[in-house]
Amino acid sequence: MRRALGKSHPRVVALDDGAFGRDDRTAPIAAVVVSMPGYVESAGLSEVTVDGRDATDRILALLRAVSPPDGVRALLLDGAVVGGFNVVDLDAIHGVLGIPVVALTRRRPDFRRIEAALRKWFPRDAPRRLRLLRRHRLFRIPTSAAPLWGAAVGCSKPDATWLVRRTTVRGLWPEPLRLAHLLASAAAVGSDRTLKGRGPRSTVGPVA
Repeated sequence: MRRALGKSHPRVVALDDGAFGRDDRTAPIAAVVVSMPGYVESAGLSEVTVDGRDATDRILALLRAVSPPDGVRALLLDGAVVGGFNVVDLDAIHGVLGIPVVALTRRRPDFRRIEAALRKWFPRDAPRRLRLLRRHRLFRIPTSAAPLWGAAVGCSKPDATWLVRRTTVRGLWPEPLRLAHLLASAAAVGSDRTLKGRGPRSTVGPVA
């Protein structure tokens, strides 16, 4: 992976979700394909069920819509859950796309609290969701300030750490994830009007 990402303008795709209300049934997700260091090649929006079980399928559908047929070197995710407790199957995504998948978080999760919440709100499905969350041990990614925490599929921990550094343009957070967060946040403002009942929407070209 280092050789591929060592090229002048490697492509990386990133995905994040947007905010949602307590009574919302869906939450927006956004994917952005970036030719490093900061040229946006394509971007798209979709949605997932809040606290549902469709995250993996919806993410794969969105990534197929926005990603070029080849040349994308890695996928970055902001955490392994979207839309509340809709847990992403990192292994399934890696198996379908065939590229390294790295999920990042700014804080180390408190799995005791997470397990308690899962067993309270999803008593029948809690073991499956918790198993997905704990399948890959989190590792520390040093930065110039507080460390990040990551889970990686399809690459080694050193390569995942190098990916984070390679894609960080300013500050501590990878630029593709920052852009995906901005798009998902913008979609959240009018998600009931613009996303509900629609499939993935793709916008090709630079985003100003």
